[in-house]
Amino acid sequence: MEFDPRWLLFVLPVVFVLGWLASKLDSRQWKLEQRESPKAYFKGLNLLLNEQQDKAIDAFIEAVQNDPDTSELHFALGSLFRRRGETERAVRVHEHLLRRGDLSKADRARAQHELAQDFFKAGLFDRAENAYAVLRGTAFEREARLALLSLYERSRDWAKAADIAAELESAGTGSFSNRIAHYLCEQALVAQSQGHADLALDLLAQAQRRAPEAARAYVLQGQMLLKAGQPEGALLAFSKLLAANPPAFNLVAADCAAAAKALGQPDRGIDLLSAQYQREPSLALLRALASLQPEPQRARLAAHLRDQPALSAAADLLKLNAAALPPEEATPIIQALDKAAKPLQRYRCAACGFEAAHYFWQCPGCLNWDSYPPQPIEELS
Repeated sequence: MEFDPRWLLFVLPVVFVLGWLASKLDSRQWKLEQRESPKAYFKGLNLLLNEQQDKAIDAFIEAVQNDPDTSELHFALGSLFRRRGETERAVRVHEHLLRRGDLSKADRARAQHELAQDFFKAGLFDRAENAYAVLRGTAFEREARLALLSLYERSRDWAKAADIAAELESAGTGSFSNRIAHYLCEQALVAQSQGHADLALDLLAQAQRRAPEAARAYVLQGQMLLKAGQPEGALLAFSKLLAANPPAFNLVAADCAAAAKALGQPDRGIDLLSAQYQREPSLALLRALASLQPEPQRARLAAHLRDQPALSAAADLLKLNAAALPPEEATPIIQALDKAAKPLQRYRCAACGFEAAHYFWQCPGCLNWDSYPPQPIEELS
């Protein structure tokens, strides 16, 4: 049977119409998907702004299902999981992104950074360290180094923390001299606990050279030497502290007095303590002076109270005058004053307000360094 060309007059229009209908259906489906995906995305965003994180996550999951190739939706979903503490789900989202072959170089680095943050939030420091290391040479290198610095501080790996701080300083991020000095001091404390006194003192000398104005290295050096039976060296360290960072001398006032006593030279201690008291009066200095020269302490406390009324000073003065009162009157008054003064004798972080009975070089609350003034609360103006 021969082919009749006239059939083309009927077939071609039919094929054209079918193709046109198919394209219309595909176009409608595509438009429908595009409408549904942004709608779900903006719904999730609105819920997030209204602090409804559970519903926001559901909306973003719906958006991802409608448009699984959109990386931004994955990033939003992963960040939400991490903020809620669902780090395992956040890790899965970001690992899925990294497995995609069509991901741009910038988005790949971003996903790697997000994954490193997931591990850090989960406390998986080894995996976080490896994930941050991959970010060298990317746009997230600075953030990765800062995160590694925090990671090494938390894990108390002071040598690595010092290396990263030096890298950040070399890269122009800012000065890390004081922080590196703290890391050297921490290493010195470890060396001392292991019985390596010479190494500890050498590390403290490095810290002093790194940050000559920082107080901690002089404080630790003096205290270590005093404990080792070298009061002359201790007194020299405290004298250097007084020259480099006078306010911090309050922290070693009692140690300074003890070193002068051990030397049999109380006048040296009295001179140092009196000179600092004239510049910045404090009860710690007065108490240290009393241990070396007890006789005029009553007059010192009375003069101090006139200039700086403080419950602790009032309690100290009352104890000196207690003999003049009947015990049944003096004792409850002294106890009441001590109880009222105790909360004011604490130290307070200037960054977060965390209070502690002992002085901290790094705040346990906000982890900032040198955020505690060296005076107790009642002496802060």
